[in-house]
Parts: sequence; structure tokens; C-alpha cells
Amino acid sequence: MRNRPMSLTRTLIALVASTVMLIAAVAAAWSYIESNHELEELFDAELAQSTRVIQGLVHHLASTGSPEQLSGILQQTLQLPEGALDEGDYDEVLPDGTGHKYEKKLAFEVWTPEGTPLLDTLAANDDLALKPGYAWAEATGFQWRTFTLQDPQTGYWIRTAQREDIRQELSQELAMGNIFPLLIALPLLVVAVAVAIQLGFQPLRKLEQPVRHMAPERIHPLNTQHAPREVSGLVMAVNGLLERLDDALERERRFSADAAHELRTPLTALRLNLEKLEATDPAKFRELTAAVDRMGHLVEQMLLLSRVDAGVGFSPEYVNLSDIVAQSIADVSPLALRKGIEPSLEDPIGQAMVSGQAALLNTLMRSLLANAIQYSPEDTRIDTHLAADGGGFRIRICDQGPGIPADQRDKALGRFGRLDQRLGSGAGLGLAISRRIAELHGGELILEDRPDGQPGLCVNIWLPVRTPA
Repeated sequence: MRNRPMSLTRTLIALVASTVMLIAAVAAAWSYIESNHELEELFDAELAQSTRVIQGLVHHLASTGSPEQLSGILQQTLQLPEGALDEGDYDEVLPDGTGHKYEKKLAFEVWTPEGTPLLDTLAANDDLALKPGYAWAEATGFQWRTFTLQDPQTGYWIRTAQREDIRQELSQELAMGNIFPLLIALPLLVVAVAVAIQLGFQPLRKLEQPVRHMAPERIHPLNTQHAPREVSGLVMAVNGLLERLDDALERERRFSADAAHELRTPLTALRLNLEKLEATDPAKFRELTAAVDRMGHLVEQMLLLSRVDAGVGFSPEYVNLSDIVAQSIADVSPLALRKGIEPSLEDPIGQAMVSGQAALLNTLMRSLLANAIQYSPEDTRIDTHLAADGGGFRIRICDQGPGIPADQRDKALGRFGRLDQRLGSGAGLGLAISRRIAELHGGELILEDRPDGQPGLCVNIWLPVRTPA
């Protein structure tokens, strides 16, 4: 399996998104811990403040009454209401507005200077030493955070307690309230990063399109004005490479055309002299004459390929592809009849109009049909089918010859790509010329097996209705 190339866009999105998520996770954890810590300190401060409020009440009552009266007043004012002691279905506010159900999560204790309890709504399971400051106590199956102080004037001890579960509940709710917006914004931020990276690579995609659709006969430099500064050096290097490649292709085309053109005159003279000699002794000079004919055919093909490569005189117009295919079959029929081959045409359309050059399309069809006849055994069939296909028309030419193995078809479509020198007398340029003509018309040419599974080869040509500029 071929390894897929690495995607720079996906890599950047993955790196940036993972970095953002990691930083966001660290920030969320830090915010959660800090929020919990600050809220714990706030609850401790409120606990101390509540204790000092009770201290003020105790100080006032102790100066105006006896301990018994102080205990009764404290019981009346600080004892929890009945409704707060159960888990009812009511809202947080008790019925008739008598209080709040969270009051049961607050408790108060008051002792005389001698340690006699005057108020105990905590009912702790263990005895805590009476000493000032914060501590933890266990009561009614819960952990309680306590704060104790002694009134310096009256000597009374006051303790206020708060259940740990309500502290944790409120801390977590407030901490999550700080983190929740970050959790909501994080996916949006990742999407925004992905979109921003995609937009940032748009200039590179604009540079890719001209290279992807650049034809060998129309090589031109890339527009450096659209290139980002980071890749401007690469674009300039590619432009230099394209310029050198264009020069090399132009020299190759010029050499092929000049060589073929220069060979035409001596070959013509040689052919005329051989005709005179062949008239005196046909058996002796027949093979030599055939070799000169093959060389002349090769020269003509090289000239045709040179003209097709350069696109010289290519001026497309709307032509009837059905007529061209039918005429091409008629042109090669005498060659097919010599081998007893029956060419057939299936054209349900009849008016397959395409934008192209009739002479080149006729050359394309005749070359492919002649090639199929040359490699087909005697007394076989060559079937040609024309049909509409995806905004254009597809021509399929199937023979019953030896075929071409799938791993050698690219080589067969190349120039001078003769696979078996013992078969045929061509130079290996027919398929290359045909494919180049199809490409010049904006189409494609591929080689396939016969759809019926029989031995042979099918040549598929697809031509669009309109030739691209």
C-alpha cells in the first residue's frame, strides 16, 4: 500500500488544537483549584463573622440577665425551625417564609466560662476542647467546619459550625461556573483555529491550481504576487525549474521536427531510386523498399507528433463525432478486409457534437483502428461503441488480439513504446499520438481489458462536449 503524503494543514490543526486544549485544561484545573481555595477562605471568613455576631448577642444578654435567661433566649433565636429538620419537597425557602432549609447545615454552641453548655444545635459525637480557632468536628453523620472564640469580657465560649458538604457543593458550583464558559468556548476555539489555518493556506492552493493544470506545451511561470512571503523563495525556484523545463521541451520538439523534416527529402529520393531498382529485380529489393517505407512512416509520425505537441493550428469548432467515427471505420475497412476482420459500429446517438478539430480526431480514430487491425488475428471482430458519458462522449474500440498486460500499459502509451518487436511494423508512436490528440481536446485515453472477459484490448477515449481553453 502506498503511503499517503503528510497533510500540513491537518498537522498544524492537530498541533494547534492539542496545544490549545492542553493549555485550556491546565488553565481550567488551575482555575478550579484556585476557586475552591478562595471560596474555602471566604466560607471560613463568613464562619468567623457569624461567630462574632453571636458573640455580640451573648455579650449583650449576659450583661442584662442570668445564664438561664441567656440560654432560653439563645434557644428561641438560634434553634432551628421544625421545617428545616426534615428533607421536604418544598423549595429552599420553608413554608410560610419561616426560614431556609439550609439552616440545618449551620449550627451554634455556647458555653459559660465554667464550660456549662447553654446552647448546642451541633450535637457533636466527640468532645472538642474549648480553644479558639478553626477545627473539624463530626456530628449527625457529617463533617463540620467549626470556629470557636471566647468573649474576653464575659468569658463565654461561642462556636459556629458549618456542614462540609454544603461548603463543597457551593464551592464546586461556583468553581464550575468559572470553568463552564471556558469549556463552551474551547470547541469553538478549535473550530476557529481550523478555519483560520484553512484560510491561511488558500494562497498556496491558488499556486497549486496553475501547476496542476499546466500542459507541457503551455508552461508558464507562477504568479509571485500571490505567493506568501514564507514560500516566495520556493516559488521563485519552481519558476526557474519551469523555465528550464520549457526550454528543454522546446529544444526536444525543435530537434524532433527538424530531424524528421530533414529526413523526408533523402528518404523520398532513396524511395524513388529503390523503385527503379525494384523494377529490375523485385525479389532482391522488396524488403529494402519495405524498410524505407517504414522509416518514412516513422518520419511522418514524428512530424505529426511534433505538430500535435505544439498545438500548431489547433482551432476547435463544433464537429459531429458520429460522422468522424463512421468515416474513420470506412477509411480502414480495406485494410481490415485483407485480414478478414469485420469492423462494427454501435452509435445510438447519431449526432455527438463536440468542440474539436475534425482532421485531428480523424487521425486519432484511424490510428487506433489501424493499430487494432494490425494486432488482431485474422477472421476476428473489432467493435466500436460511441455513447454519452458525463458531459462528453466515450468511444470504446475493442479488438480480439493478444492484449496488453496491465503493468505494461503505461509503457505502451509512451513514445516508441513497442512491447513486442515481433508483432506489427509500427514505431510505437501511434498510441502516444492518439493520447496527445485526446489530451489536446481536453479528454483522456486509457487502455482496459474487454468487459466480456475475452482476450483482447479495449481503448477508451473520452472527449468533452466543449474543449477547455
